[in-house]
Formats: sequence, C-alpha cells, structure tokens
Amino acid sequence: MKIALIIENSQAAKASLVHESLAAVAEPLGHEVHHYGMYTPEDKASLTYVMNGLLTGILLNSGAADFVVTGCGTGMGSMLAANSMPGVFCGLVIDPTDAFLFGQINDGNAISMPYSKGFGWAAELNLQDVYRKLFDGERGLGYPKERAAIMKTNRGILKSLKEASCRDMLTVLKTVDQDLLKAAIAGEKFADLFYANCKDEAISDYLRGLSA
Repeated sequence: MKIALIIENSQAAKASLVHESLAAVAEPLGHEVHHYGMYTPEDKASLTYVMNGLLTGILLNSGAADFVVTGCGTGMGSMLAANSMPGVFCGLVIDPTDAFLFGQINDGNAISMPYSKGFGWAAELNLQDVYRKLFDGERGLGYPKERAAIMKTNRGILKSLKEASCRDMLTVLKTVDQDLLKAAIAGEKFADLFYANCKDEAISDYLRGLSA
C-alpha cells in the first residue's frame, strides 16, 4: 500500500518526527511511505490545512496513494478539508483506540491527527501505536464482530451518498481556485512522487499543464 504523508505549515517543525514514526511502523509491514511535505518551516511551498484536503483528494482519486496521513494543530481543519473532496473518507484520529475503530468500522482512506493539541511528551510513541493499529492487519472487519455486516452495508451507503453529492475530481480541479491548486502541488517533491505513481492520465495531464 502507498501511504502519503502531508504536513500543514503550522506543524512543519514536527515533520521529521511524524515521518520517522510513520516509516518506522509502515515500512517493515511492506507499505511505502511517500512524504509530500511540508518538510521544514522554511519550505518555499507552504501548505495550509485547506491545501492538505485538496492534495488528499488529488492523491487518492488519481491512485497515486492508497491512504493519506495528514493533520494540523487540532486535526479538525485537515479532516474537514479532506472530507470535502470526492472519494475521500477521512477520520479524526487522536489515539490508538480511534485508529482501531476507524479502521475496523469505517475503513476510510485517510486520517487527520492533531500535531499541536495534546501533542506532548513521548508523542512519537502515540503516533507509532496509532499507525500500528491502522496498518498492521486487515481493516474493515467490524467491531464488534457481530455488527460487521451492517457496518459494511453502511460504508457502501455512505460511498454512494458521497458519489451523489460530489463532482468528480477532474471537475473539481478545473473549477477550484487555480492559484490555490498551484500552491497545493508546488511542493519540491510533488512532481517526482506524484507523476511516477498517478494512475489517472486525465488528472496527470491537467496538473502537468497547470504547472507548465
């Protein structure tokens, strides 16, 4: 599984800690971690939580990523922005119990975490425990087990509702503020990571044209 990491500007100083914690858990399990930035507070390309959501939509809808890990100060802004995108089901995850329940009940494709609120001593241990609950083993099995079938049914209904209420990602890209879109894909490693992994030619072509 390709896991994309996106860090918002207010939390860029913690980017290395978050990346190292994610990679330490996910990579030994056979997953790939692609860090889309930010990398430091001094990066030329600055991501807001709104851009986090837009970038999450691009990565998941294009197939460049299978799962997105993002966040902001409280985690709420990035969660809301991500969930405004078609095909994105992002949970607010604070601790390992949240991670386990989100993975087993909701089986979404993105999480947003608070990297400021409650982010104290030994925070990296909480991060690693969260990632372990998410990425070690099969998700979507249900909890409690006897409700697994109805939970799967509800996930399908939610997906259908999302499809009915959202436009396709290419239409979003063409109609969203183009300066906002350019800023969201301006990261120093975006082109190298994205175009090598994108599975949607139309999205790829549009973004290449925008960046030209």
